[in-house]
Amino acid sequence: MIDIGELLRAYREGYFPMSDPSDEKLYWCQPHFRAVVPLDDYRPSRDVLRILRRNEYRVRFNTDFEGVIRACAAPRKNDSETWISREISDTYLKLHRLGIAHSVESWHDGELAGGLYGIAIGGAFFGESMFYRRSYASQVAFDRLVRHLQQKGYLLLDAQIMNPHLQKLGAVDVPHEAYMQMLSGALLKKIRFL
Repeated sequence: MIDIGELLRAYREGYFPMSDPSDEKLYWCQPHFRAVVPLDDYRPSRDVLRILRRNEYRVRFNTDFEGVIRACAAPRKNDSETWISREISDTYLKLHRLGIAHSVESWHDGELAGGLYGIAIGGAFFGESMFYRRSYASQVAFDRLVRHLQQKGYLLLDAQIMNPHLQKLGAVDVPHEAYMQMLSGALLKKIRFL
């Protein structure tokens, strides 16, 4: 298991962990550009708004953290490998028990349909991974997360590494130096996630 103190220190210094799928060796990432979702500028897509109006999903926090992280760690449809090793999963389960890691879950007819997990430190939320089993389930959970962070006064939603899906959700790439300034300000806030 990753040392909790070391992990939290790494986040405060702009790093996050990943494992190499080939040997599950852990390494620390600090990319030159960081994907960040500007909380003030967030706008859900028309499709997500349509799904929200239909109330297709019931969104909950922290009711099945283990189910979310296991689903996120499962290989994707078009990829047989995952960066979420057993060591990472076990560590984040411990962080969840300590009240630091959280899940946002979309439920449909009593089944976990999608969601995401991450950790909250100060006024920063570090999104780790998301998954879906039904269309738009993860995007509905993401929308609820953003609204929750806005209500609580969070300053930073870190999405780590840009990809097309994050770009659709409104993430922008921020140079490392600017990210560290954002992170420093966010870490000064004292906010309870729930």
